[in-house]
Amino acid sequence: MISIRILIDADGCPVVDIAVGAARRHSTPCVILCDTSHEFKKEGATTITVSRGADSVDFALVNLLSAGDIVVTQDYGLAAMCLARRAVVVNQDGMIYDESNIEALLLQRHTAAKIRRGGGRLRGNSKRKEEQNKAFAMRLEELLEGKSDE
Repeated sequence: MISIRILIDADGCPVVDIAVGAARRHSTPCVILCDTSHEFKKEGATTITVSRGADSVDFALVNLLSAGDIVVTQDYGLAAMCLARRAVVVNQDGMIYDESNIEALLLQRHTAAKIRRGGGRLRGNSKRKEEQNKAFAMRLEELLEGKSDE
């Protein structure tokens, strides 16, 4: 059996509790990574707090992960680095990042940054819906059930 972990990029992550609960149910180690501007203490998870700074959590997470680990993040750049290390990467809505979608997502991020740098404004995200939490929970369960069979 392959030993995997769930690693959570917790800064701004709306599904920390869902992921920790799933990890507990599946007896899967869970690591929450955040910077010093956030504080997480969740039963059933280990929290690693890193210095505040641009991408400090991202680099700590990438350095910690092993192939096959499940990473929870909404950061496309971090997702790309994790895919390069052969992790399974899922966003807070249950979408799996993979080779078929990461390039388009990175391009979308780059284009949005250019618009903002040029003084343009983009619409923010809409209010989170319970359906998004359910989709994430279902996808994470599928991933954990599939990994436990290996």
